Amino acid sequence: MTRRMRRRTLLKLSGSAAAVQALAAQGESGDVIISELGAIAVGHAPTAARAGHDIFAQGGNAVDAAVAAALTAAVVEPASCGIAGYGTHITIGRADGKVACIDANSMAPQAARPDMFKHDGTGQVPGKVNYYGWLAAGIPGVMAGLQAALDGYGEKKLGDVAASAIRYARDGFVVNERVAGSFQGSADHFRRDPASKKLYFHGDEPIRAGQRYRNPDLASMLETLAGRGTADSFYRGDIGRRIAAAFQKHGGIATADDFAAYEARQVETNQLSWRGYSMHTAPVSAGGLSTLQALAIVKALKWEEWTARYKKNHAALEALRLVWADRFRYFGDPEHVDVPVARLLSDDYVRELADKVESSVKAGRPIEQDFDSYEQRGTIHISSSDREGNVVAVTLSHGGGFGAHVTVEGLGLTLGHGVSRFDPRPGRANSIAPRKRPLNNMTPTVVLRDGRPILAIGGRGGRRIPNMLYSALLHFVGEDRSMVESVNGPRMHTLGNMNLTLDNPWKAEDVGFFKEIGYRVSRGGVALLSAASFDPRTGKAAAAFR
Repeated sequence: MTRRMRRRTLLKLSGSAAAVQALAAQGESGDVIISELGAIAVGHAPTAARAGHDIFAQGGNAVDAAVAAALTAAVVEPASCGIAGYGTHITIGRADGKVACIDANSMAPQAARPDMFKHDGTGQVPGKVNYYGWLAAGIPGVMAGLQAALDGYGEKKLGDVAASAIRYARDGFVVNERVAGSFQGSADHFRRDPASKKLYFHGDEPIRAGQRYRNPDLASMLETLAGRGTADSFYRGDIGRRIAAAFQKHGGIATADDFAAYEARQVETNQLSWRGYSMHTAPVSAGGLSTLQALAIVKALKWEEWTARYKKNHAALEALRLVWADRFRYFGDPEHVDVPVARLLSDDYVRELADKVESSVKAGRPIEQDFDSYEQRGTIHISSSDREGNVVAVTLSHGGGFGAHVTVEGLGLTLGHGVSRFDPRPGRANSIAPRKRPLNNMTPTVVLRDGRPILAIGGRGGRRIPNMLYSALLHFVGEDRSMVESVNGPRMHTLGNMNLTLDNPWKAEDVGFFKEIGYRVSRGGVALLSAASFDPRTGKAAAAFR
């Protein structure tokens, strides 16, 4: 049985208090779907959640469900992600306790160079040509990553899991106010790209709420791949050559050879054990190392034993600030730069940072560091769990809304702007280089306890994502809160400077405390988290989104 989340059916199907709490938090949006077959959470994409959950009824596992949801999201959430979005990272907790991870991040073309963009010295490029247009797009990794997940860990074939995406692309769907707003917000860019205008406009105006959006070219392309049973020709075949030809036609630098050279990487997760839990997250070039670094600092402080709330909050913030300084200094594609992962997670270095945090808390003032940084937004995240005990976290992204804002004519593929995630200043760990992958913020994470996967979690929201995972895992692991309580708990966001964003669950007195010790505090939106869990004792799955 597959049903949308409704109070009576939740009680009947899952018997889970957490499921009822998830309903209370979620309403009946369909972002979260739970049954005896499994659970899936896809924030702001109920159509994608439904497509993923339907795969459970067809005998698919959590990987198959997540891939189906991702493909459908790439059609129905065109601003957030796409088949040609710049990339995806996937972390899989298998029922046997083994953990797998796939890096399908964007790759710079062979012709890319560290000095290919003029900049103002702070990393800002005049005209933002590293964000918008054909030079902003790298080789997109989404299809390679999803295919690798299916081949290695799924039960279904591409044709099975792509059916929903093909249907929505061909038949279309009625646009709501949120999606219509995204079309309107990018209208000026679309007007400069004929293929994008054709796709996202009706006549001379962007598609409005209540009108139907279709992408028949994308449907045909997906249908071709489904018929072939693999996405390989997206890279090493006729489709890859067509995409490369569009780059060349419009002044881009990607070639057919670049597409043929692209591979999704099977990588080892970064991991941290704390309080009987084992946390596994996507490594650099993704964002999870920062999350684990901050958690390692509070672990070294024995933070869970502290009782004074203000001091605990202060320590949690200072730990997060310190790891952003390391992120900006050291992180880049590990196949091109030496990222000192072992040192950053070593007992000695973690203790050094923990001492700084402890001194800061005792003094009642922030650690002295303040530097310029800038926000990045975008992305969608999917978490799923099945009744066999597999859990999967998948994050995929265009980067910012609609990525590079250019579309491959005849294929319906809007390209992500992976090149924008490089630092345009030469000589840095994340500087542009031939066939290098940019640093990004995707942080798909799984948690094991007693050798069994119990949680898949990740988020959307650019540079806010690693911080939101940190907040949620502090609640889940550090405070023994339930999955739903952890997703709904207070979250903090900083990029290491004196700016601090706190979301609504924070108490007014906590906000006042941070202001009193010198932070520039704002109340505001944070990354949106999607989580799915499995309880090995009961065999029940649950999910939540906030």
